[in-house]
Amino acid sequence: MNSFYGVLGSYGCRFHDPRLASSITLRGQEIMQITCRWIREMGYCLIYGDTDSIFVWIEDDMPQQDCIAAGRKMAQAINTRWKEAIRRDHALRCHLEIEFETLFLRFLMPTLRASVSGCKKRYAGLVSTREGDRLVFKGLENVRTDWTQLARDFQHDLYRMVFEDKDPADFVRKTVQLTLSGENDDRLVYRKRLRRALATYTRNIPPHVRAALVADSENIRRNRKLRYQNRGWIEYVVTVNGPEPVEYLTSAIDHGHYVERQLKPVADGILPHVGLEFDALISPQTRIF
Repeated sequence: MNSFYGVLGSYGCRFHDPRLASSITLRGQEIMQITCRWIREMGYCLIYGDTDSIFVWIEDDMPQQDCIAAGRKMAQAINTRWKEAIRRDHALRCHLEIEFETLFLRFLMPTLRASVSGCKKRYAGLVSTREGDRLVFKGLENVRTDWTQLARDFQHDLYRMVFEDKDPADFVRKTVQLTLSGENDDRLVYRKRLRRALATYTRNIPPHVRAALVADSENIRRNRKLRYQNRGWIEYVVTVNGPEPVEYLTSAIDHGHYVERQLKPVADGILPHVGLEFDALISPQTRIF
């Protein structure tokens, strides 16, 4: 149904009808809500339900194999109930099927600001594989291309330490110290797409566009080909004089920017859950530098 939602909601479709598109979303929500209710009736705690997935908390102390067995049993019970419900209410064969997919040994879903609700499609978890435990990120900085390599590496290592019940305080301090001293400069590059022609950015000029303007101004001065006039990707760093393209970097890097805008948001997403605060941990380093 979801695969037809977009085309049925488009005026260009021969079978366009807003009632069809609305019916798909409403029916999808109904399916998820009923499934969530059944899970609660089984005695489990629901963490989060989305368009096509449901996260359920089992028990902290349950052995891993028992958790897997519980997940499979839960999926089987839900599928049985849907078959019975659709046959009873609609006299139709059921094509709905939910599968047990992943057991997270540890799981974190960041909350919305000033709320206890989780952010949709944003979470991190630790899963067990034959090759060992592996971190999974969804919608967080680690998988976003507009964050620096420093932020992605920092998040991966920080979350692993927390999930493994290790004290991350020294790691956070050391990362900040290395960043402020310039030893992480090779991981501070932003890479972002210019989604339209450079000349069309007139009112709001974001950092990556400013860097592209600097680059092509320098290309003009050096009689080189203009690279950023009609979309494309720009790599830049933030300096004390603002964003500058990597190929024409002339100013000193603003290391404080990377601490505040790259490391701090990552740390603030998980440190409070273990009773730590980023600002309190790094205050000695910020005063030194």
